[in-house]
Amino acid sequence: MTKTALITGASRGLGLALARSLAADGWRLILTARGEDALRSATGGLDALVLAGDVADPAHRDRLARAAAEGGGLDLLVNNASGLGPVPLPPLASYPVGALGDLFAVNVLAPLALIQATLRGLRDRRGAVVNVSSDAAVEAYEGWGGYGATKAALERLSHVLAVEEPGVAVWWVDPGEMSTAMLADAVGPGEAAAAPAPETVVPTLLRLIAERPESGRVRHA
Repeated sequence: MTKTALITGASRGLGLALARSLAADGWRLILTARGEDALRSATGGLDALVLAGDVADPAHRDRLARAAAEGGGLDLLVNNASGLGPVPLPPLASYPVGALGDLFAVNVLAPLALIQATLRGLRDRRGAVVNVSSDAAVEAYEGWGGYGATKAALERLSHVLAVEEPGVAVWWVDPGEMSTAMLADAVGPGEAAAAPAPETVVPTLLRLIAERPESGRVRHA
């Protein structure tokens, strides 16, 4: 039976790198990201269902869930889409609370809602959830308080989900620094360019999918 994966934030970075690898292995893919042109351009060579939209939009999440259900459910859900928040990264003393609320909506509430919408199919196929986290969830970095708080919340959500859903594998993955547009926005393009490419993290994710270890936090090293 062909395996099916839904990957958010699939137009670039880790999401795109993983999509390319799974496609080469024969997976059926449902790919989403906010920018339709960028998403279609990046994934044009892949055999995938491409649905552009914002995961913070309930209507778009419904579209993704319907696509997953029509394919018989999911073997893998990868919550990779993520926001950074205001840049330059502000200290907590002056962090705009409204912007923080928006960041929680993208980084925490949207992944949970997508899990809820696809959970039946994940249960049926004994699937897996990968929630992409960050070392900012467990370490205190100046300026990263807002983003780190959202990732810490995502990790707690993941941990509880793993307890409540023993038939579904749940991994919250810290990929470490990667040379991505998000990191460039945070620290500048020069420093970001020195970080490892997102492709270097893909083998860690493939190992999880193939070996299916116990649910838990995974740190790519």
